[in-house]
Order: sequence, then C-alpha cells, then structure tokens
Amino acid sequence: MRRFLSASSPARQNWRRFASKPKILSKKFSRSGILFVVSAPSGAGKTTLVERIRQTPNLFYSVSCTTRAPRPGEIDGQDYRFLSDPDFRERIAKGDFLEHAHVHGDHYGTLREPVVTNLKGGKDVLIDIDTQGAAVIRNCGDPVILDALADVFIMPPDLEELRKRLLKRGTETMEQIDSRLTTASREMEHWRDYRYTIISGSVEEDLQRFRQIMEAESYLSRRLVQK
Repeated sequence: MRRFLSASSPARQNWRRFASKPKILSKKFSRSGILFVVSAPSGAGKTTLVERIRQTPNLFYSVSCTTRAPRPGEIDGQDYRFLSDPDFRERIAKGDFLEHAHVHGDHYGTLREPVVTNLKGGKDVLIDIDTQGAAVIRNCGDPVILDALADVFIMPPDLEELRKRLLKRGTETMEQIDSRLTTASREMEHWRDYRYTIISGSVEEDLQRFRQIMEAESYLSRRLVQK
C-alpha cells in the first residue's frame, strides 16, 4: 500500500529543510592565495627547485630587492630588483618591505605590496628566502600574510651529502665550502619551525613532493571563499 506524508509530518518537514540546501551548496567558491615560503641551506637544491616551481600557472614569484651590483647575465626584475642604497633605505623608512636584511655589505628585501595584492587576488605567491627572513615573515603580524602562509624547508639528507653536492658544483674553494657547511648546520636546526620539511632527493623527487604540498594546501577548508 502506498503511503503519503502529511505536510505536518516530521519526515516531510525534514525533506523541506533538505530541499532548501541547494541554495547554499550551489553558490560558487573561490580560493584565497597561498604564500609558499621556501628555505634551504646552500647546496640543498633549492635554486633548481624554485626555477621549476616558478613555471606553475597562477603563481606569482616574489623577486627580491638588493643593493648589490648585478652579476653577468642577471636581469633586473627577473633575478633581482636592483636598487640604489638611498632608494632601499627610503623604502625601509616607508615600511615597504615585508622583511629585509643587511648581508655581506648589501641590503636584501621582499616588497610587501606585490605579495599582499596577489594573495588578496587569489593568486599563489612563492618566496625564496633564508631562515632568518622566513622567521621575520612568521612574526610580521599581518593577518593576510599569516593566514596564507605555508612554509617549506628543504633538508639535505646529512652534511656529508651536502658536502658532496657542493664539491660537485665546483664553484667554491674548500675554505668556502667549509664556511657554507657551518652555516648550513646552523640553518638546519630551524627545520622544526616550518610547516613542511622535504628531505632532498633528486630534483624530480623534490618537485613532486613540493607539488603535493601545494595541492594539499589548496584543499584546506579555510582557504575557500564563498562568493
């Protein structure tokens, strides 16, 4: 025998509540931009990895500013934004930098405005920076930056492997390599400060792991914005 639900029955009322849900579920969602901050000791393969990641669609690469002279082959606006010392200091005074540091006699810094503008526009941002700069970003106090932040540390398997990579590179003296290894040992102590750590393997392995991180971050519920 066929049964009918009365308008006042609990089942009928539940159906009505459910039927109203598509009005909410059918709304379109967009995703907020993600700020990928990547750090690694010298020789860990970060430069090559970043060059590959930069090819990702809908990704803005934050080009660092510096007061040092351009090296052969470097292009202004692509490798670095080359600024005069007075210009850099003026930007510091105006608060233009998300972070900045004085290293080996030259200034380096990350401009705040392009990073924030792209994040607000739903575009992912990639910053290649050392552990000191990453710490400054983590403590910047800007909710736009902190809500978007996903920091990644590229960790060499061990110092001996790092030494082999630096020797293979063949661009530095033994004294310079020893100095870099000392710095690397100090930087590697900060891996726990990062949300993600990739134990470096081949370039393709590191790239695959980084892309997995990018994909996982894109699925976080808190990154969805309901239009």
